[in-house]
Amino acid sequence: MGLFFFYSTLFLAALVLTGLIRHYALATQLLDIPNIRSSHQQPTPRGGGLSFVMIFCTALLIGCYWQFLAPRLTFAILSSGILVAALGFIDDRQGLSAGLRLAGHFAAAAIALYAADHLPVIQILGWTVSNRLFLTGFSLFYLVWLLNLFNFMDGIDGLASSEVVFSCLAAVFIYHLQGDFALIYLPLSLAVAVAGFLWWNFPPAKIFMGDVGSGFLGLISGLFALQASLVNPHYFWIWLILLGVFIVDASLTLIIRALQRFAVWEAHCSHAYQQAAKYYKSHRAVTLRVSAINIFWLFPWALLVSQNIVPPVLATGCAFLPLILIMIKFKAGRVI
Repeated sequence: MGLFFFYSTLFLAALVLTGLIRHYALATQLLDIPNIRSSHQQPTPRGGGLSFVMIFCTALLIGCYWQFLAPRLTFAILSSGILVAALGFIDDRQGLSAGLRLAGHFAAAAIALYAADHLPVIQILGWTVSNRLFLTGFSLFYLVWLLNLFNFMDGIDGLASSEVVFSCLAAVFIYHLQGDFALIYLPLSLAVAVAGFLWWNFPPAKIFMGDVGSGFLGLISGLFALQASLVNPHYFWIWLILLGVFIVDASLTLIIRALQRFAVWEAHCSHAYQQAAKYYKSHRAVTLRVSAINIFWLFPWALLVSQNIVPPVLATGCAFLPLILIMIKFKAGRVI
């Protein structure tokens, strides 16, 4: 009953706080104005991600006080997450140069790795990577890529927030199945906090999360995967699979745009999910279809990996291949 009350309170707090932020955004004209690269037609309040940032950070401190979390891990997530959220908040308010924003992202990732004082356990085909220099570079790149990936993929109503709720709850289910209960607190807290925001963000969205929220979610999701790999190396691959739609769409789009000699750092609307939203003329249709892919395709592959039925690399490849074909069908990276 105590934990049920706690998580219910997190959800309600995020729900109410998002509403208050929406009121503030409307009063101060903090609006996302549609342009030729937008997937929406109406000016919409933004910055709503601040609600789940604040609620999740509060849950972090409570978890540390309850001794659910180690102080060092709490500080690592809290310090890096707040830095990324602060950069996103400034970017939402007045804009930041791409170079300064990227430098800040690498700084946040470096702070997280240094403060946590451990590197992930990465296994490929049964071989454990042990080179610390490689693991450090890989971890930095992985965190910064996921951080920016979520920025790229937060372009239609409810997509990024529902992706996080799904991936966190799926991971919680797998952790519970495997008996790794100590890993449950963090993703469950984030899922509940983001669900409170999703109430307002589900199509048609009444508020957007903005960079303050999307970058934070990418970084924290990456840290969840790296932290969980210390308990079971398969968990890193499981997180890759669960985030498969975002990883494949963003990565394939970036590669195709680079091959076409577009500036990959410039904003655009050529991700597969954006093309799909134009095709279906509905954000809701795309968000629900992605949720169906997550639940009925990616989640079973993640379960197979968790039960040691299918090797992680093979499962990831099998899970990603149809996604690649779907992204190609919707002309990811193409200007149409």
